[in-house]
Amino acid sequence: MWCQSLLLSFIACRTFDSTVFAFIPISFAVRDSINRHTRLSSTSTSSGATTEKAKGNKKLGLITFDLDDTLYPVSPVVDEANIAFANAMNRFGYVEIEANDIAIACKEIRAELAAEDQTKAASMTRTELNLLSIRREMEKIMVNRKLKATADGISTQTSMLSPIVVESAKKWAATAVSPSIISAVQSAWEMERHHAAERHLYPEVVDALKEIKENNPGVIIGAVTDGSANPMFMTFTLAPLFDFCMSWEDDQGARTNFFKDLGNVDGNADLAWIYNAAKEKGKELYSAAAEINTAAAGGGLS
Repeated sequence: MWCQSLLLSFIACRTFDSTVFAFIPISFAVRDSINRHTRLSSTSTSSGATTEKAKGNKKLGLITFDLDDTLYPVSPVVDEANIAFANAMNRFGYVEIEANDIAIACKEIRAELAAEDQTKAASMTRTELNLLSIRREMEKIMVNRKLKATADGISTQTSMLSPIVVESAKKWAATAVSPSIISAVQSAWEMERHHAAERHLYPEVVDALKEIKENNPGVIIGAVTDGSANPMFMTFTLAPLFDFCMSWEDDQGARTNFFKDLGNVDGNADLAWIYNAAKEKGKELYSAAAEINTAAAGGGLS
């Protein structure tokens, strides 16, 4: 049974074996999200004997949440991740870097790409942008150092060096930058992003998620996000409460198609792919859990 809802917080709900699968995909305050979840639960599991007789004893099977600006404020989280980026760059000898440099570089790169291909620029993930930005900042520093060393060697100023020397320095820097160090800096950024998210988690989130699990035994809780966050990496808070994460970064083809659709005259951009993927993932996990419970009830011994 399919049903479509015009409520802002819901994409669709579908019944699988008397189980309601619901989606809360966009950034609301967590209390509003929980309130909407409660309303869905009240109509599907506890609306009285009449509903149960008419529709069967349905229960919530899957609920998904956005992360950034839903379960925590994203601005301070990214700010602290950028500080970790600068610290990591400093440890590798790039002491000239500032915390905000990566954010500036990301904006510059996306703008440059947009001038050539707006769809490609819009569909690029934060991870892809970060890696390009880290390389750009490293190369910029190495070029400046090489030009200064060259100028000092011939007792002149860097501004007096010829374009040929400058281009040669750029080629040298592009080769000299280590991909493994770029990956290490990106890992530091990602790690701090998740640590910061745990520090800034809204105070009611963990209790609310625990209550959902307690009131809906067997429910699958997932994250659907257009960012680079993943609750499974938040080991001290969200990881024990979430079962999976479906990210905007998972499917480049679908992202690209979305932005192509967005640019059409009709404007019929379809984000259903990410929610369909989350629904299928939730269904798989729910079915697997049901099999485990059935086996355990039968003795569970070999």
